[in-house]
Amino acid sequence: MSYFDAASSAPLHPVARQALVASLDEGWADPARLYREGRRARMLLDAAREAAAEAVGCRADELVFTSSGTRAVHSGIAGTLAGRRRVGRHLIVSAVEHSSVLHSADAHEAEGGTVTQVAVDRAGAVAVASYADALRPDTALACLQSANHEVGTEQPVAAVAEVCREAGVPLLVDAAQSLGWGPVGGDWSLLTASAHKWGGPSGVGLLVVRKGVRFAAQGPVDERESGRAAGFENIPAIVAAAASLRAVRAEAAQEAVRLRELTDRIRARVPRLVPDVEVVGDPVRRLPGVVTFSCLYVDGEALLHEMDRAGFSVSSGSSCTSSTLTPSHVLKAMGVLSEGNVRVSLPAGTPAEDVERFLDVLPGAVAAVREKLGAPTPSTAVEEEALVVDALGKRCPVPVIELAKVIGEVPVGGTVRVLSDDEAARLDIPAWCAMREQEYVGEEPAERGSAYVVRRLS
Repeated sequence: MSYFDAASSAPLHPVARQALVASLDEGWADPARLYREGRRARMLLDAAREAAAEAVGCRADELVFTSSGTRAVHSGIAGTLAGRRRVGRHLIVSAVEHSSVLHSADAHEAEGGTVTQVAVDRAGAVAVASYADALRPDTALACLQSANHEVGTEQPVAAVAEVCREAGVPLLVDAAQSLGWGPVGGDWSLLTASAHKWGGPSGVGLLVVRKGVRFAAQGPVDERESGRAAGFENIPAIVAAAASLRAVRAEAAQEAVRLRELTDRIRARVPRLVPDVEVVGDPVRRLPGVVTFSCLYVDGEALLHEMDRAGFSVSSGSSCTSSTLTPSHVLKAMGVLSEGNVRVSLPAGTPAEDVERFLDVLPGAVAAVREKLGAPTPSTAVEEEALVVDALGKRCPVPVIELAKVIGEVPVGGTVRVLSDDEAARLDIPAWCAMREQEYVGEEPAERGSAYVVRRLS
């Protein structure tokens, strides 16, 4: 079985396993106690903090360990907004942030705060000028991920941090996906990360709050972790997290070159091997091991099952694989195809042979799913001016498949109106038009759902 979902959770690094087992016998006591066992636990905790701070590029007393990366995000945002409440209640986030950031923004808005969501381009990157334009006198905090978790696009953190610093606004960076590859550059104010993303154990997050940032921890607090992360520290897991971070950093430069070559291979060959595929994300400014593509006329869940049967663990941002039946907010913000989406995120040490086998298996898997769904074959145009496709109640990728089946039945210049109540159609039909060189006329209101109008150009 080839595990290609490291962006969700990386396999436990051997160094993490060794450190975890070794510290189980030494780090079980309360590090706040002054007796021998407590002092020994405190020494392990302090050493782990020093190691993690060195990797981040901050002072040890600026870093606390939390129970997860999500908890670090929630605490960091809430604490900064509370600490800077006198400045105002305006929060800035990008449209492609991790759900933990967007959920914090929703909670802030529900409590009477205001939120500006900065748009991204088709590659998933923000413009520095957009962050500068979003800043206001009442802005309390801005948030920006270092690299996207779904498409791998790296963000201009250093430049955004500079404009925020000039405006006197702290910038919180979610570095969950990138910290294992290297420190985050720029004059940022807060940083969060999650150990299981770089091969540490789950249940350990990092929250860094630079000196000088006004911060007021929210909720019940105790004396642990500077009052910013209540509860007894899981010292064996923390030690393993710090040890594995140091280990992966030592390997990062060489491994990044190797994984980038493998993902470049996937980016180049998938469109040649599989018809009607859109590779998404920035082709250059991206994480070394992540590549994402979307396949027309494919149900994402069915494709993931096909790949699982073939021995590959991959993930997807398709609405078909979501319990909410809504497309990925990242793909939606980018305005790219969401149906049949596949994210490949290679863990360190992935053999080149596994990637070659993936490329051998993928075309057959896509073809099998398309055949089951009745994907279209070329047809001859007939002289009609318009067609209406009723795809109400049908989920992705069926509305696009139905459109593709009938587009040849209208003359050049004729239109097809696709009736759909699936949110994914709002993304996928314009994306299909761009890929098939047809004209997307626009969306019109309908009695149920919406009518998506497409004009045949060829």
